[in-house]
Amino acid sequence: MKHTSHEVDNGLVDRAVLVSLVTSEDKRRSGMNPEQSLAELVNLAETAGVEVLTTMTQNRESVDNKWFIGKGKVEELRAISDELGATTAIFDQELSGAQVRNLEESLDLKIIDRTQLILDIFAQRAKTREGILQVELAQHSYLLPRLSGHGKNLSRLGGGIGTRGPGESKLETDRRHIRDRISDLKHSLEEVVRHRQLHRERRKKSGAVQVALVGYTNAGKSTLLRQMTDADVYVENQLFATLDPTSRTLELPSGKEIILTDTVGFIQNLPHDLVAAFRATLEEVCEADLVLHVVDSSSETRSEQMAVVEEVLGTLGAAGKPTLVVYNKKDLCPPEDRMLLPDGCDSIVVSAYDDADLEKLRQTIQDRLAGDTRTFVIPAERGDLIALVYRTGEVKEQDVDGDQMVLTVELNKQDYEKHTRILEPFIAPTT
Repeated sequence: MKHTSHEVDNGLVDRAVLVSLVTSEDKRRSGMNPEQSLAELVNLAETAGVEVLTTMTQNRESVDNKWFIGKGKVEELRAISDELGATTAIFDQELSGAQVRNLEESLDLKIIDRTQLILDIFAQRAKTREGILQVELAQHSYLLPRLSGHGKNLSRLGGGIGTRGPGESKLETDRRHIRDRISDLKHSLEEVVRHRQLHRERRKKSGAVQVALVGYTNAGKSTLLRQMTDADVYVENQLFATLDPTSRTLELPSGKEIILTDTVGFIQNLPHDLVAAFRATLEEVCEADLVLHVVDSSSETRSEQMAVVEEVLGTLGAAGKPTLVVYNKKDLCPPEDRMLLPDGCDSIVVSAYDDADLEKLRQTIQDRLAGDTRTFVIPAERGDLIALVYRTGEVKEQDVDGDQMVLTVELNKQDYEKHTRILEPFIAPTT
């Protein structure tokens, strides 16, 4: 077991020891290593307003079903917590209700796991009605199977992590009441989803092109949105600085306007309940004509972070979307590393604070959105086909040749693919 000290700030409410269990299976598994995950947990804890006293890493063959880290290590954790005056123990993995209860009774500490910590941060960040409903749904879905293990935790006074959101009175009610509340939340969110779907259909009918920003949390998505669109959005160097999706109009070099949407940042081991609750919001990515995968190029774990984002996109059904990888923060990236970043048709290296880079990014977005140009010759009486052509791309030229309409169109690739069989017979032969 190893201990790493951190500076303390006596103004914070929760004084925590952070604990990570590394099993043999964890060591075999690819992806972000346990040290990086624990470092990320420190960042998460500090984002939640926690005073991090020390970190502990325990290696075991497998999880202890009762004590998680083993009874002997629990005793060591108790001694360290007493010595440092800790009030809380935060675990880097998800705990069962029974494990929470056993650890809490043995340690006399508030016990929080990674999932609950992330949910707490989201509860702090949610500002819109939809965001607040989604976080509360995720919290209740997480707590329902764990009610028996959180009794003492939830009865503690003074608030702090693990107690934000639904509130003590709701979390102490019986399972039937919690299930009723989950049902109410889902019903409310269905109304929000219907409202969002109407907006999507309206945007489609208007021909609005949608581009979605996705990426690991703190990759700089909100900064890019603000710098490119002059949007008044909250930007801060912290995890999950922006929770609710924000859409702004972006003008491309051609003068054409598109809708650019910022989405919630991803993180390794993002709670399943949270992904499920935010599915309606994240489905904006599935509706996008182009996805900008923003990457913190200065991060030593950028490859692992990219893999996490791609995994979440896969669960949303957006894995095959046209994507442009935006390696952001090149100004913070060491020159020797910057030289290794791919910069081609599917990726671009930028700094959100470099005007020339932003102009290059706008041009690249325009190039990626531009479809092939085709000329269609359609009988004038076929108004249905003419309307379909207008919906399938941007008409650049229109002419009349006898009883036929001649339309030169820059096609939207995805829309054209849907109607290829209908429109292909009307493509003008090349000369």
